Amino acid sequence: MTRLRSVPRDLYAAAAAVLLVAAAILVGRHVYTYDDLIVGWPPLLGRWDPHLGPGTPAAVLVAAATAAYGPAVAARLPWRALLPAAWGAAMAWTWSLALIDGWERGVAGRLTTGQEYLSVIDRWRDIPATLRDFNGHILLHSPDNWPAHVAGHPPGATLTYVLLDRIGLGGGGWAGVWTITVGATACVAVLVAVRALCGERLARRAAPFLVLAPAAVWMGTSADGYFAAVAAWAVALLALTVTGRSLWWTAGAGLLYGLTCYLSYGLTLFAVIGAAVLLLGRRGVRERPLLFVPLLAGMAVVPVVFTVIGFDWWEAYHLLVERYYEGAAGVRPYAYWVWANLACTVLITGLATVAGLRRAGVVLVGRRGGGDARAEDLRLAFLVAAALLALLVADLSGMSKAETERIWLPFALWLLPACAFLPRPRAWLTAQAVLALLLNHLLATGW
Repeated sequence: MTRLRSVPRDLYAAAAAVLLVAAAILVGRHVYTYDDLIVGWPPLLGRWDPHLGPGTPAAVLVAAATAAYGPAVAARLPWRALLPAAWGAAMAWTWSLALIDGWERGVAGRLTTGQEYLSVIDRWRDIPATLRDFNGHILLHSPDNWPAHVAGHPPGATLTYVLLDRIGLGGGGWAGVWTITVGATACVAVLVAVRALCGERLARRAAPFLVLAPAAVWMGTSADGYFAAVAAWAVALLALTVTGRSLWWTAGAGLLYGLTCYLSYGLTLFAVIGAAVLLLGRRGVRERPLLFVPLLAGMAVVPVVFTVIGFDWWEAYHLLVERYYEGAAGVRPYAYWVWANLACTVLITGLATVAGLRRAGVVLVGRRGGGDARAEDLRLAFLVAAALLALLVADLSGMSKAETERIWLPFALWLLPACAFLPRPRAWLTAQAVLALLLNHLLATGW
């Protein structure tokens, strides 16, 4: 009865989130101009463009099936079958949403625009020489300066697509297939981590929400979806290690975290989520303190390789900050984006996540007040709180002004498990699906 009585409070939290989004839209459209915000449909980067597409029937079908049967299937399916089923369902959802815009606009053309990674493939004929010279092209006034997304990330991001091209998977189509396929595995990684740290019951309850996330609108096809998967697997492997698995998993976690830092500067903040995993698994850490050896060794691999070749990560980051404020960030007002970014987060995680975070907060506060919350509930609440903290640090840093609907995808995925606390999951899943379908059909999203 207590869970049901708190349903109105969930609705109040959702209503507050709707007001936040409405305020971001109204202020963005009527207080600021396009030249102030440099986004077409504030707070999102996009434009008003109602449309249907070839992915529409599939998207509606996947949404309806997941909302209607997802909770029951997730509760009953054997765990080893649930993980590939979740991956497949997440891919079906992401692909169908992407194809609402058609193959070219929704998938193949996304990563080939002038600001994207594939636009510079021809400049990477000599990879070591390009890495050594990478920092010389970051600033806007530098000769042959890199496009925005290339300059805005460490070279590991661009190098991924260069290597795909080298093995014969060149062009926007293969890049889109890679990005969506790998990005969809983030759903599985989060499930693995939640089960290891918080128990199977909560992981099963979270599974349909991870599949049917509104974030899938931007997971297909944004390279940040691929980054999200790499970061998520780093956390998942660390969670497996601290809960008793082989120390080799820790080396894998360190290796993937090192790679994460060379895909996106901002994802160094995943150290906050990693620290939360270590705290939640502190018993395992005390029993096997040697796990830090393979963890740190794994973390060193990618930085050492790039440094030996000649790429200076720290210099590149400082040059990026300068480039960032030479461009749009020097115009976009911090006073708007510091809270409008949170409205973007509502749109990519959905109202269900807002309600779930409210319940997670109640669990944490109840623990401090002597409440009787289950241990696994406390652990999940702590994990999503760590993800929220990392996101808020990114927000306050001023290095995330706009476009956070894609930039914050890696953090957003770790907020979604809070939905495991919600009663009546079918109703909330329906709300998630409706939001994603509206966003994808009414707006032409871009980056």
